[in-house]
Amino acid sequence: MSENHSESEIDLSGLLCPLPVLKARKRLETLQPGHVLKVIATDPMSAIDMPHFCNEQGHALLDQTRDGPAFIFWIRRK
Repeated sequence: MSENHSESEIDLSGLLCPLPVLKARKRLETLQPGHVLKVIATDPMSAIDMPHFCNEQGHALLDQTRDGPAFIFWIRRK
């Protein structure tokens, strides 16, 4: 997402469900409202789990892309 510069980043590569969502949630809890977190995950389930998590928790999923085996999410904290 070239026009969106993340303010924080967490690399969750190699972790399997449910750990990517749980660790992203824990990091988001430490951020101020409106802060953007870039999440990198390699678990294929994260493509389903991360958007669902954002929807359920009220965070904005700004973008979701794929770079090889990595799924990249930009999440704005509610």
